[in-house]
Amino acid sequence: MIDVTAIFDIGKTNKKFFLFDKNYKEVYKEYIRFDEIEDEDGHPTENLKALQDWLKSVFENILKQSEYNVKAINFSTYGASFVHLDENGEVLTPLYNYTKPLDKSIIDSFVEKYGSKESFIKRTGCYDLSMLNSGMQLYWLKQSKPEVFKKIKYALHLPQYLSYIFTGIALSEYTSIGCHTALWDYQKKDYHEWVYKEGINNILPTIVSTETSINMNYNGKRIKIGVGIHDSSAALLPYVRSIKKKFVLVSTGTWSIAFNPFTEHPIPKDVQHVDTINYMRINGKPVKATRLFLGNEYKIQVSKLDAHFGVSEDYHRHVKFDYDTFFEINQDFEYQFKWESISDENMPSETKIRYNKFEHAYHQLMIELVLLQIKSIKRVIGDDAVKKLYIDGGFSDNDLYIKLLSHYFRDKKLRTTDASLGSALGAAISISDSKLNSKFLKKNYSLKKHVPFIIK
Repeated sequence: MIDVTAIFDIGKTNKKFFLFDKNYKEVYKEYIRFDEIEDEDGHPTENLKALQDWLKSVFENILKQSEYNVKAINFSTYGASFVHLDENGEVLTPLYNYTKPLDKSIIDSFVEKYGSKESFIKRTGCYDLSMLNSGMQLYWLKQSKPEVFKKIKYALHLPQYLSYIFTGIALSEYTSIGCHTALWDYQKKDYHEWVYKEGINNILPTIVSTETSINMNYNGKRIKIGVGIHDSSAALLPYVRSIKKKFVLVSTGTWSIAFNPFTEHPIPKDVQHVDTINYMRINGKPVKATRLFLGNEYKIQVSKLDAHFGVSEDYHRHVKFDYDTFFEINQDFEYQFKWESISDENMPSETKIRYNKFEHAYHQLMIELVLLQIKSIKRVIGDDAVKKLYIDGGFSDNDLYIKLLSHYFRDKKLRTTDASLGSALGAAISISDSKLNSKFLKKNYSLKKHVPFIIK
């Protein structure tokens, strides 16, 4: 039998289950998708019952199999989501989606009670008071559904609820609390005063380290059960554990999120940057982050270029960086793209493509997007002495993106990694006693070094 760690990695779309051996190699995987259901207001939400049934059946099936000896289990999930339990451990409400709109009157009453938005931002690192800040969900419930709120014994972040399903023990941990919840005061290193004034602290369970695990007898088998971890923090963990020098990780996809886990200044001085957010490491230390709607905007603009030049929708995947094209554009550079999902002071009032070849227009697009990415990365670095950049996710194999970033950050060492298992591996590592060395990323993440191109 192979000794394995079992991980449930729960995304908004795909629900995955992995088994990793002692060297963190994937030895088993399965996944499923569920159709969303609706909450009482008709807003789409997670089918919590279906998810719970699937978790139990998958795990019980694995325990029955003779080739795997499950030693531990942990859970990685998306954040900004609470499960509310009554005194009998029954779920009281739907798992409210963080995209659900919050009544303006709720936000106004909150700001009126707890001071200026600016001082709140400086303490919590939360900018857009909305359901994306899961603490606001608790305030909303108390104000608009007091009869439900009174029945809540525990409000559990989603990773901790999945752990609770297996242990029956209600706990809180730092990465979920630190995931733009509006609950945490980064200056005080405790819940914000509003949490205590509203009595919210009474339904938030004891905080433990994310590395905590509970040894339990599960169906006659001794298993170590983790308390769960927020997925972005899980994806960051293997880097933090294996790299000794300061770095910034840029995790690219629909959102490109740059993480600085070594910051001395988690809350920026300029509170106007709504795309600067905060996370917490597993030990409660702050992580400064900036986000850019990079992949979303890329998809929109490439689709328009495809139509404009009459090329196939995957044509852009085959365009490689060309120095002469870059030099030609850069010599007499001007901004040409009006963004649809990003706001930037340099963008024109409308898009004007001044090229007759797709390759030139695509180079122009990537230069403009990378200039936005550079701003985002510089903002997350701030005054910190960071010399290394790691890029993972969808853009890590985009030739123009990587070559342009290498060029503009010539003073930094740039590396790409293939972290398709990132959050699941992080969840496994968080409850493991084994140490990671500097070769871990090369061995498990296909680490590649990149050097700037030579300027002719």
